[in-house]
Amino acid sequence: MAEPLFRIRDLTKTYARGAVAVQALRGVNFQAAAGEFVVILGPSGSGKSTFLNILGGLDSATSGEVTFQDHHLTGASDTALTAYRRDHVGFVFQFYNLVPSLTARENVQLVTEIARRPMKPEEALAMVGLAERMDHFPAELSGGEQQRVAIARAIAKNPEVLLCDEPTGALDSATGVQVLEALVSVNARIGATTLVITHNAAIQDIADRVVRFANGQLVEDTPVTRRRKPSEISW
Repeated sequence: MAEPLFRIRDLTKTYARGAVAVQALRGVNFQAAAGEFVVILGPSGSGKSTFLNILGGLDSATSGEVTFQDHHLTGASDTALTAYRRDHVGFVFQFYNLVPSLTARENVQLVTEIARRPMKPEEALAMVGLAERMDHFPAELSGGEQQRVAIARAIAKNPEVLLCDEPTGALDSATGVQVLEALVSVNARIGATTLVITHNAAIQDIADRVVRFANGQLVEDTPVTRRRKPSEISW
């Protein structure tokens, strides 16, 4: 592996639910290189979303070490985590979270106005195949198109990291493949380290590497020997 962008060592996360302690992560070790495309598999409750949230600075670890480049995320202040999210990380979720009263272009522009080194909204939308749809409102777009607007919004800040939690979870196979094609294209073109959580094992073949979670532990970390194009998969 090239020089790691992320280094995670002995990561744990425990939530208190009343008098009960729930251990969401149990001693996870992980690295990811710059530009790598990683698919994260695992059943509901396995810890994969908690893991992604800690890598994205949306949650904090109970113990262990999380390092991004020379940034130590473990124990970082809220201000430092906010700066980390703003400057380095793009997020894509299952639900698009677009502003209904804004066009696709204006939804992307919300990010470019606060980013350090943004690309133009038009460039980001063209990168995900929406050059002809940028002046449409979310209600005028299909689910797949709305998700691609969300991807354009995430990449418009030129992030080093793109974190995606079930980005095709609300989509049918044909539409989901279009979204995956956008993610693969973006990964190749801007070089963002891309981590994609999914419950859908069919997606794993588009990755450089597949990681599996179970019971709060990383139980498998396997390179993909023959990476397939999104158009070659279905579910």
